[in-house]
Amino acid sequence: MIASAVAALLGLALFLTGHRSYGLFAALYAPVYTVTLTVVSGVVEGWRHAKDRVATALVTMCFVLALLPLVSVLAYTVLDGIGRLDWYFLQHSMRNVGPRDDAGGAYHAIVGTLEQVGLATLIAVPVGLLTAVYLVEYGRGRLAKAVTFFVDVMTGIPSIVAGLFILSAFILLFGFRYAGVFGAMALAILMIPVVVRSAEEMLKLVPDALREAAYALGVPKWKTVLRVVMPTALTGIVTGVMLAVARVMGETAPLLLTTFYLPSINMNPFYQPQASLPVFVWTEWQKGLPIATERAAAGALTLILLVMLLNLIARLIAWWKAPKTDR
Repeated sequence: MIASAVAALLGLALFLTGHRSYGLFAALYAPVYTVTLTVVSGVVEGWRHAKDRVATALVTMCFVLALLPLVSVLAYTVLDGIGRLDWYFLQHSMRNVGPRDDAGGAYHAIVGTLEQVGLATLIAVPVGLLTAVYLVEYGRGRLAKAVTFFVDVMTGIPSIVAGLFILSAFILLFGFRYAGVFGAMALAILMIPVVVRSAEEMLKLVPDALREAAYALGVPKWKTVLRVVMPTALTGIVTGVMLAVARVMGETAPLLLTTFYLPSINMNPFYQPQASLPVFVWTEWQKGLPIATERAAAGALTLILLVMLLNLIARLIAWWKAPKTDR
């Protein structure tokens, strides 16, 4: 209480002297609060308790500092995009909409994002899960080490490199045209290492006693993995998959290189360019007009809501399919 009172008095003094900067107050509040807390706690409780309180205060301040960018981005997106986000915005595309027209929506981009991320998930999840099962249950020797090494390398690949690979391998080399499926391939490359790493850690957490019990009953290893290990680790695996989906759903660079952008609705991800929410946000933002900036913020807010909705659905499915235990 005393430390908070001293810090509040500091804020009052800054206000009275004309320094009304929130940044200055925050920059001075933390050290003043920490020093005051240390001195008061050392005098009243002893220096051993003072060290504990200082450590707690520092951890709390670091947490707040880490949380500030996230809260700032969310606040900016909500405040700028909530006014434009309505049913009209969700049900119309940008076809025949000029840069200064107060019209248009992100329906075409929503369709493109859902199809591209869905295809990427269909590609990445089976590959990632099977790779994780191999590394945990079967992998031994040089091949397993090589797979682990390449997964670690893929984890650090920049997103634009994945887009350049698909662009050069399919569009430039074989002459295919821009299409949503190639964006899905680029996103799948980024998803696979995340799925592998998360699923691998979840499979390692399954107790060996469950496997040994299944083996003792004569259950083959492949059926043990399928019927015992996978259901036990399902909740963590779903969480890892959703982390991978959230990681790629906002990628812009690989989609610019592989799917391009189309202001009209294209339901076929295998034919012609296709829009996506990240590219929609980037396209509208670069116009530099107030109405376009509002559309960009509404598109970003739609993307956040989509990730939250998919995460909720995935958690409900994991809860439904998770093994139930009778108490």
